Amino acid sequence: MPRSFLAFALATILPLPFLLAGALFGGLASWLALAYMTIGIAAVDAVMPAMAYDGEAAEEDEADLLAQLLAGVHALLLLVTIWSLAGGGPGLFSLSGIAQLLASALFFGQVSLSNAHGLIHRPSKPLQLIGRAVYASLLMGHLPAAHLGVHHALLATPDDPGTAEAGESFYTFAPRAWIGAFTSGFEAERKRLNRAGLPRWHWSNAYVQGIMGGLLMLIVSLVLGGIAGVLVFVLLAGLVQAISALTDYVRHYGLQRAQSSDGGYAPINQTHSWNAQHWLSSLWMLNATRTSDHAMHPSRVFTQRALPERGTAPSLPYSLPVMTALALHPASFHKVMQPHVEAWRSV
Repeated sequence: MPRSFLAFALATILPLPFLLAGALFGGLASWLALAYMTIGIAAVDAVMPAMAYDGEAAEEDEADLLAQLLAGVHALLLLVTIWSLAGGGPGLFSLSGIAQLLASALFFGQVSLSNAHGLIHRPSKPLQLIGRAVYASLLMGHLPAAHLGVHHALLATPDDPGTAEAGESFYTFAPRAWIGAFTSGFEAERKRLNRAGLPRWHWSNAYVQGIMGGLLMLIVSLVLGGIAGVLVFVLLAGLVQAISALTDYVRHYGLQRAQSSDGGYAPINQTHSWNAQHWLSSLWMLNATRTSDHAMHPSRVFTQRALPERGTAPSLPYSLPVMTALALHPASFHKVMQPHVEAWRSV
């Protein structure tokens, strides 16, 4: 299966014309975009055989170019959606407005955040700043500090707020993970600045950047749509954060690293994260489905993340988007996942 620039670009940008048309004119376009992101991707994943091999990966500069393009698409769509749902377009209180809200939230939560996640790991400072800006535009400016300073070090341990315990419901996990990420990320950022000899509230502090970015977006939302614009933006950001939490919940559910007698943990390997080998959703989410490879090689560009061989790493029974939807019903999610969790916890 290809990992080319064109394959990722087509999968991610395909719904953009429909999203923009829906924001401007309402009607069927928003529903077509939503159908592609839900029924369409799930259907293709179900029909296509699971990925067993990869074609040649795109070059790093091609992947970085697409990442920057998607960041620009994110900014455009976010502004147009706020304006539209605040009353400049069809408005929120209509059937097409509801479809526009849900489709835009899915795009931001599954594409924009997957892209931002990859960008904050890139060695280029400008690319890192673009990734941080995408997070801040959705009131998630603290997450880069928590992800880089806490999650990657404590993955698959009880100390990682982003790792869900076996049997824990999403509704218990989400508030715990949000609070844990915010507080632990703040402490990690304080220690980083202290090591660098910088004051706590230095401009490079992710929390300073996040607050400034969030305030800027609130002002822009006010200009675009008044109080309604602010309310639409906050609602949209809340939905995106819920989608982000669902993705993290599924990708790290119930897996633990072995703990030694001295209290330390075994090194991270590919058995400590869930992966999905489904074709279109992997392209759609910029290989966020290849969690094991990213955990072991964080700076690797998304097109070059390796696909674990079958049986060597935990694999989700269904595609990642389908499993995140299933997680909204804890009883069903636990029933499906429990046999898989038990199999990999005993390894």
